[in-house]
Amino acid sequence: MDKTLKFSDSHEWVRDNGDGTVTIGISEHAQEMLGDVVFVDLPDVDDEIEAGESFSLVESVKAASDIYAPIAGTIISSNEALDSAPETVNEAPFDEGWFFRLQPTDDKALNELLTPEDYRALCAADDH
Repeated sequence: MDKTLKFSDSHEWVRDNGDGTVTIGISEHAQEMLGDVVFVDLPDVDDEIEAGESFSLVESVKAASDIYAPIAGTIISSNEALDSAPETVNEAPFDEGWFFRLQPTDDKALNELLTPEDYRALCAADDH
């Protein structure tokens, strides 16, 4: 697992882009639980979101699931490729399957998220 990633306990990942922005998506564990993704409702550019707020919806063959903002900020871009290829979330959740890029409100918010090791432990506990 990519050491540059941080995770929320609701299964979203955050990657620091190194330029004051972050990229956000859902974890491999989350996409496996959802099954085949058939639709992703993405936020609009310039939308402001609060940490913990539901900002998106993912529909799969199994269920529809809200996606929650791991940190607060302003949307600077959405992955429009998911409109025509939502299955990319299943195929490459940490790469081409990203959801949006965000300008965080608080740079220190990343420090409050789970490390990859802590997230793995959370998933292992969920599986039992």
